[in-house]
Amino acid sequence: MILPDGLLQAPFAHRGLWSPGEAAENSLAAFERACQSHYGAELDVRLTLDGEVVVFHDETLQRLTGLDEAVANQPLAALTEIPLQGGRDRIPSLAQVLELVAGRTMLLVELKPGPDHELLARRVADHFDRYRGPVAAISFDPASLAWFAAERSHVPRGLDAMWDAEYEADAAEELARQIGLSQPHFLVLEKEAATGELAAAQRAEGRPVIAWTVRSTEDVEAVADRCDNFIFEGFTA
Repeated sequence: MILPDGLLQAPFAHRGLWSPGEAAENSLAAFERACQSHYGAELDVRLTLDGEVVVFHDETLQRLTGLDEAVANQPLAALTEIPLQGGRDRIPSLAQVLELVAGRTMLLVELKPGPDHELLARRVADHFDRYRGPVAAISFDPASLAWFAAERSHVPRGLDAMWDAEYEADAAEELARQIGLSQPHFLVLEKEAATGELAAAQRAEGRPVIAWTVRSTEDVEAVADRCDNFIFEGFTA
């Protein structure tokens, strides 16, 4: 597969280019700011009670809205009426984000693990089918990516993973298992894992590595020579 140019060019803003008091994470304002600043954008998606796709990171609404409710227990129409703390936006649907971005920048759409990974993958793929812009599916759940490999093989796939230096030797077998299942085109690795020997071996085999989450210029320097791109937050990359 020829990967989209945007995957390895501009860095990706983690959950959009958000900033407290200006734009909440995973908000329409944060994604608009990423587009205007010529960054890519990473975002998180979950299933709603009615089987739709909402853009939200946490399992519960507590941290970002103050409501003690599970995302999966709410229908999409109710969720998109809930204001996000830290900005002026409400929780967006995936459809709203794709309509806003409209191909202006590359998107990494992270499918969050859940009890019905196949339904989430199918619903996300339905949105991708109608979208005309550079996009990739990423996930910590290899089964979600395996669905894309079987049903939407043309969609770029990125496997999320993390481990520390002490665990790297033991991580090799598990990483190989997950790669065998998900057949990713690239890896999205926590920054310590992204700079280790396993990541270097994957790059040598032609599988690009994107590091997350880079939070300073020092972090950028640490990953620059060992990764192909990075996901950042908390500063201007």
